[in-house]
Amino acid sequence: MFGFFILLFFLSLILLIVGLIKPSIIPKNTSRKKSSLIFGLATIVFFILTIVTAPPSPPKTKEAIITPTPVPTVDDKQTVKVVKVIDGDTIEIKGGQKVRYIGIDTPETVDLRKSVQCFGQEASDKNKELVEGKEVELEKDVSETDKYGRLLRYVWIGDLLINEVLVQEGYAQSSSYPPDVKYQERFREAERVAREEEKGLWGELCMVTFTPTQKVTPTPKVSTPTPTPSPQSQTIQPIQPVSGNYVCDCSKTCAQMSSCEEAYFQLNNCGCSKRDDDNDGVPCESICPGG
Repeated sequence: MFGFFILLFFLSLILLIVGLIKPSIIPKNTSRKKSSLIFGLATIVFFILTIVTAPPSPPKTKEAIITPTPVPTVDDKQTVKVVKVIDGDTIEIKGGQKVRYIGIDTPETVDLRKSVQCFGQEASDKNKELVEGKEVELEKDVSETDKYGRLLRYVWIGDLLINEVLVQEGYAQSSSYPPDVKYQERFREAERVAREEEKGLWGELCMVTFTPTQKVTPTPKVSTPTPTPSPQSQTIQPIQPVSGNYVCDCSKTCAQMSSCEEAYFQLNNCGCSKRDDDNDGVPCESICPGG
């Protein structure tokens, strides 16, 4: 019906306009005024009927407002409180989780398998001064945790990268552990400057040169007529070096070590126990005498 009435509406409107413009088409027995009134009324009636029979428009629905969820980025940082400093490169945060600093290594102070290394206590004290009891921001690189379950993070206080500060001041050395190498170039440069300025563990206090193992063989007794077996050699362990620009890699074999000093680094600093199969404290006995 709507289409029929709209057709009639336009038809009557056209006739009304034509009758006003060309009155000659109106029959002679009908006056101009009368025809205009008829077509005008018809136009109004058909217009009203068109409106009445028009199909109802669909109700307007409110458009749903979708708020985009922020996508976290690798630069997002988590704010936590440090409750305890374990050593120079490890802390404990509120909740009991331990955090290992990425990209650096400080001398050992808490490893029961080793004695306290040179400048280890100073590094631990410096770490306490910097972060203990304070709120810090933790930044993740690629890895979530290490093999001991500790979080691997860069530690920030404002714009200060604590990992870098410890290297700059000579309390730690740069130590690369791929794939977590985001700031490694910064750490290497900080170590280079610390070495040149002989800061901390690069100073005279910790500059111990490596000494090969010496064997002392006692003279056998000559007072007894019966032959005696030759006594076993006694071994004096070398002073373990605390410096060196090596990277932990327990997959390296003794033949791939660049020196005996590196073998000691892999055993003592990285925990590569396979380098000391007989557990006598001397790694890679093919290149390190004394085993």
